Amino acid sequence: MLRDKLKALMEQVPGRVGFYYKDLTSGETIAYNENDSFLAASVIKIPILIEVLRQIEEGKMKKDDLVEVKREDKVPSCGALTYMHDGLRVTIEDLYTLMIIHSDNTATNMLIRMAGIENINNTLRKLGCTTSTLNRLLFDMEAKREGKENYITPYEIGHLLERVHKKEVISKSISQEIEDVLIMQRLKHKIPYLLPKDVVVGHKTGEDDDITHDVGIVYSERPFVFCFTSNETDVVKAEEALRRMALICYEESIK
Repeated sequence: MLRDKLKALMEQVPGRVGFYYKDLTSGETIAYNENDSFLAASVIKIPILIEVLRQIEEGKMKKDDLVEVKREDKVPSCGALTYMHDGLRVTIEDLYTLMIIHSDNTATNMLIRMAGIENINNTLRKLGCTTSTLNRLLFDMEAKREGKENYITPYEIGHLLERVHKKEVISKSISQEIEDVLIMQRLKHKIPYLLPKDVVVGHKTGEDDDITHDVGIVYSERPFVFCFTSNETDVVKAEEALRRMALICYEESIK
């Protein structure tokens, strides 16, 4: 049974694990600690993307607006912008694309400052997310020392992804853009790793010390939402379980 296979794998993972799966054809769901709060790592970039696209649609910024990447904007990698020359000019679309497909942290912080933390959280609340929250910039060590962290739950991120699939995140055009960018993801060592190479996956990873996540939509014959989160874990063991779980879910989706 699918549920039993997945639970057995999760129970082998050290630390805290959360999981949310939904077959987008049948509606079947399998969940494990799905409402628990997890340190978000880079999965928080999905809500940031949503708010940036909302503001673009409302005319508050434009996809082709040029912004300068200054030395003070740069934070440690992931990503590319940290290694580019100071004064590089890029578009808003460049920033949000890099934020997702290469998990670029410099692009992320630039977009947070443009969109506003309060606006990002207000949009999350309007979309039904009561726990997932952006509380600080990435690599803001002072805020971190004050105990400010960014949080997600597997269910809430899964709920957002389902709405993306249904084209219900604010508007059809915003949902389509989110889907398109998630599908361009270049970090493929988790959900897609054991799947056939022609299977399309739109997803966002997250990593930090003792943290590994991957959340997304697998576009198989019966598409499904797959959200795996882990804190205080052994990353190698967690990712081994995540990959096997994704393969099991995929095999179920083509029966």
